[in-house]
Amino acid sequence: MNFPIISSLILLPTIGALFILLSRSSTESKYQSYKYVALFVSITNFFISIYLWLVFDPNITNFQFVENRLWLHDFINYKVGVDGISILFILLTTFITPLCIISVNKTIKFKLKEFLIAILVMESLMIGVFCSLDLVIFYLFFEGGLIPMFLIIGIWGGPKRVYAAFKFFLFTLLGSVLMLVAIISIYWISGTTDVVDLYDLGIDPKYQNLLWLAFFSSFAVKTPMWPFHTWLPDAHVEAPTAGSVLLAAILLKMAGYGFIRFSIGLFPLASDNFVPLVYTLSLIAIIYTSFVALMQEDMKKLIAYSSVAHMGYVTLGIFTMTKQGVEGSIIQMISHGIVSAALFLCVGVLYDRVHSRMINTYGGVVNIMPKYAVMLMIFTLSSIGLPGTSGFIGEFLILLGAFKKSFLIATIASVGVILGAVYMLWLYKRVVFGKIVNNELMKISDLNRPEIFILSCLALLTIFFGFYPEPLLKTIDPSISNLIETYNYNINLYK
Repeated sequence: MNFPIISSLILLPTIGALFILLSRSSTESKYQSYKYVALFVSITNFFISIYLWLVFDPNITNFQFVENRLWLHDFINYKVGVDGISILFILLTTFITPLCIISVNKTIKFKLKEFLIAILVMESLMIGVFCSLDLVIFYLFFEGGLIPMFLIIGIWGGPKRVYAAFKFFLFTLLGSVLMLVAIISIYWISGTTDVVDLYDLGIDPKYQNLLWLAFFSSFAVKTPMWPFHTWLPDAHVEAPTAGSVLLAAILLKMAGYGFIRFSIGLFPLASDNFVPLVYTLSLIAIIYTSFVALMQEDMKKLIAYSSVAHMGYVTLGIFTMTKQGVEGSIIQMISHGIVSAALFLCVGVLYDRVHSRMINTYGGVVNIMPKYAVMLMIFTLSSIGLPGTSGFIGEFLILLGAFKKSFLIATIASVGVILGAVYMLWLYKRVVFGKIVNNELMKISDLNRPEIFILSCLALLTIFFGFYPEPLLKTIDPSISNLIETYNYNINLYK
């Protein structure tokens, strides 16, 4: 295929953002037209990504639709491509973005134009992360995403938005400085930053540990792993609903993708050496943040801490280096992207009506909003990993992979499943059931049409992939098998 389909996916949202930027009008109708333009661009991008998935050959383990152009002489190439792993994250990005734009509706009271521009630019950068095949290009996309998210939190966030925005920016930026140093070191050692070439050449074992730690410093913060997670609850609480959705659904997945693509792919020996470290931090994240979630009175904070626990399962599964574990981690990331987006949207629905995120504000919501109660129930059950939902598939495969490596580790991780059920069901009970103690709730209305559409789309995917995960597994299976075979070969070669 000669048509640059991947570059089109990356550039189209930015072109849409530029079109909105150059449009001049302050009328209310014009502001609504900005939303329609952004929605058209994001939906178009979604259909392009669907087409990419349809023409993608999952049986080929090499990167497909590769575009390679010289950018900086004899140093950096603009190189992008997709395999079975990256294409699912691109689909997730292009699916979530239009839902975010629809959800804006009346929640953004000022600077709607600038907000839509930030979301579209964010989409371009996130897609760029998942298809970069050059370390420098990856770094530019990876860190570039900080800027629009910083603005989304800092301008359209809550009362403590400036504090939360700067905490988010500094945490993630400081972690990534070491990764930049590592990328420069890799070029100095190997003479290239081309990911495919580095896979073939390999990196000298004596440098791998330090380079792995440098990349880990960035990915661990962005995942986020314990104890680097403290920025996430603050960012979620202060971010507008659409910002929380993008942050939870996609931004956190960039780090998980980085672990698979770079930490394991480039530094297999170091990855093997640091497995105990990752297991320890993952288990602490699963157990500790689950207990912290139990103590929360703010719905957003509770869901934010649950995200840390779920991402703990992801890192645990990745570093089991079993087929079930890694595939489970990817399914878990896709599922969490859908379910966490839905949960934050559900919180946003209540906040738009009552202007409170405190759990004790609610109770008896089922009597007033039965449609909402049904939707929230679906996503709550998926979050706790109930069979028949997408959340079950990922957690089951991860635990299966963990059992293959260590009975003790898998048993400890399984406790997190029980704790997850406790805090999520407790949240549902306090919000949905019981007596109506707040008279203000009597005045609110059930889900409107845009909200029903958004949550129905997410609910259908949650149930569909819960019963039929085959499309996802079929896409990633050859790439994961190749990754594990290469990893085991390198381990056996040097040991």
